[in-house]
Amino acid sequence: MKIQKLEQLRETFETYVNDAEGIEYWLARELQELLGYTQWRNFEIVIGKAKIACETSGEEVINHFFPIEKEVRTGIGQPKMVPDYMLTRYACYLIAQNGDPRKDVIAFAQAYFAVQTRRAEIIQEQMELFARMEARELLRDSEKALSEEIYHRGVDSKGFAYIRSKGDQALFGNRSTQEMKDKLGVPKSRPLADFLPRIDG
Repeated sequence: MKIQKLEQLRETFETYVNDAEGIEYWLARELQELLGYTQWRNFEIVIGKAKIACETSGEEVINHFFPIEKEVRTGIGQPKMVPDYMLTRYACYLIAQNGDPRKDVIAFAQAYFAVQTRRAEIIQEQMELFARMEARELLRDSEKALSEEIYHRGVDSKGFAYIRSKGDQALFGNRSTQEMKDKLGVPKSRPLADFLPRIDG
């Protein structure tokens, strides 16, 4: 497939993104046309497979495939209500994955949604990294304040290390700091706090 056609398809996919009250969604019947399915009944088969994949992944199907009705005009101009879906990006991704890969547009859609999904994962990973760094900075400030207070009370560095070790044991179910580092695969040169989940509250 030529680069120009790929770019046209990408722009078309972006154009079809809808937004209601801050929620991004796609309409199934519009996606049907984009993916090259001329018959709704054939596209419904693909949607059915995508729903099964969604449920298998542990997600609530209704949260990603929300059924609605859409008014269309028949051949004689009469209005008619037909079934449709509001789809999340994840639902679109599953539909593309369950489509016919022999269709060029399906192959493109699979790559497109995979890239979008990975982009969202990278953003989430960066947010978690920044949150961890922020929490680590707060912990470092707290430990500095604690050590200064303890030293003022005559406790040396060996005593402070003992206090920290006992604190870790209480926090980690009687496991020492080293035991936790071994369990989590933390390098000896890195602090345990850099590998612990953030606790909000």
